Parts: sequence; structure tokens; C-alpha cells
Amino acid sequence: MDNSHPKHLRLGAVALAAAATLSFAAACSEESKDPDGNAAAAAAAGGPEPKTLDGAKAAAQTVFDRFSGGDFAGAWEMYTSAGKQAISKDDYVKLNTACSRKGLAIQLTSARLEGTDKAVIIAKQLVAAQSYTMVYEQDAWKLEPAKEGMSLYKLGADKAIAAQKKAGTCANA
Repeated sequence: MDNSHPKHLRLGAVALAAAATLSFAAACSEESKDPDGNAAAAAAAGGPEPKTLDGAKAAAQTVFDRFSGGDFAGAWEMYTSAGKQAISKDDYVKLNTACSRKGLAIQLTSARLEGTDKAVIIAKQLVAAQSYTMVYEQDAWKLEPAKEGMSLYKLGADKAIAAQKKAGTCANA
């Protein structure tokens, strides 16, 4: 070490560095509501997803990643049963292939539980933020389509594409 600094300053710097390291390590190892730290891994392993806010957030981010990556079939798989009943997988893929913006990341910005089986997720794509609802159904968090989406889905892919083009909301038109 450089002996030009007084000993008490060198010890103070070492103590400060040690305290910062301990604080960082404690923050990284702090227990969360998802004790394993990976809700998506639990689901992938075949077990039930954690019925926690962290579980809902992990599932929501997976849906967003699939959607923005163009894996519309994979995103549809994570819909609630009501969402799946509103539109077939094939129509959902056709509609989103024709009209959705893919390649733009969707980032989760905040989330909260609403009861034990529902979470409200706020996510942003570019500068637009939107609220999403995740519902715990059949041991997993599922995306519940908004009422507007459900109405659109019930039209079927061809009419939904035409409706989005007419409204100017089809990104690829």
C-alpha cells in the first residue's frame, strides 16, 4: 500500500469497501417471495408455478418475451382458458403475424397482487405503457386478454385483421 496516506484513512477505506461488499451480498441473497428465485424454472420443471407476485411477474415477462419475439403460438399457450376460447391458436398467430409489432421488447415496469389469484402488471413497449392482468389458473399464471382484445378475437383472424387495418392499429398495414 501507499504509505503517503495516514493509517486511519487506509483502514477507513478498507472498512467502507467491506461494508459495501457485505451490503451488496446481503441484497443479492435477500429472500424474496419466490424462494427459489426462478418461478419460470418451476413451471418448466412441471411443478406448479409459485402463487406469488414474483411468480406472476416471471410468467408475464415470459409472455411478453414470446410475443415480442414473434412466438405468437407460445404466447397464446399462456392465455387464460377464456382467452383461448375467444380465439384459436391458428387465428391468434395469423392475426398477430399480420398486425403486431414484433422485435420491440416489452418491459415489465411494475406489478401488484389483487387478491390471491390475480396480479396487475404494467408493461411498456417503446413509450407506451399498458396494464395487463395475470390470473392464476390450473397451477400457473396466465394472461387474461383485455375486454377489447376479447371482442376483437371473437371476430376471427380475417375480420380482426380488417378491423385493425380500418382502425389504423395494424402495425404492418
